[in-house]
Amino acid sequence: MIYMADTAGLKELKELYNFFPLEGITTNPTILKQSGMTISKAIDEILKIVDGGMMHVQMISDKSEDMVREAIVYKSHFGLDDNFYAKIPVTPEGYKAMQILKEKGINITATAIFTQQQALVASKAGADFVAPYVSRLDNISSHGIEVVSDIVQNTIDFNLDTKVLAASFKTVDQIHRVSMAGSHSATISPELLMQLIKHPMTDISVSTFQEDGKGLYDISF
Repeated sequence: MIYMADTAGLKELKELYNFFPLEGITTNPTILKQSGMTISKAIDEILKIVDGGMMHVQMISDKSEDMVREAIVYKSHFGLDDNFYAKIPVTPEGYKAMQILKEKGINITATAIFTQQQALVASKAGADFVAPYVSRLDNISSHGIEVVSDIVQNTIDFNLDTKVLAASFKTVDQIHRVSMAGSHSATISPELLMQLIKHPMTDISVSTFQEDGKGLYDISF
């Protein structure tokens, strides 16, 4: 599974990129607002950290022609190549923009997905990634994991090139379940990424190894 960080927090990203095998970053207006940075500042700083990783950047326009213009400008402004993904919402204008962008050779991440059909239409419109929101579905008494599973199954049944990018998590268990459902990728907050690799028994095991190894490792390094 492809792991991405859902943040514009520079301190957290620097720490994660020291050890976590991340393959990209996802951003949106809410994340930028939390970071306190404008898009020009945030993306410039993030690019210094991600070293060629995928950059998924949210378009903020309502009209398809403006979304297309935004995507072209952002890709050029930040000097991005195939690592740039224009995040487009699954609205009528968004679907129109996806088809235009695909013709122009710009990568697309379809976002704000809450149903299997929204994702399937986005895939047919040219989306490279489709991003269903897990926790937000659960919050309205829907079943986020089942929606992800259905979308994954569609990619198999219809031989689609689109990858599922599961998003919006509150727990490690949700991440575990979308992984087991076959999600190709997930974008995760720094806090949950850290929790993902932690287990108290691991800490106990490492501590025991260090204690038991005292005086036994007699080769200098």
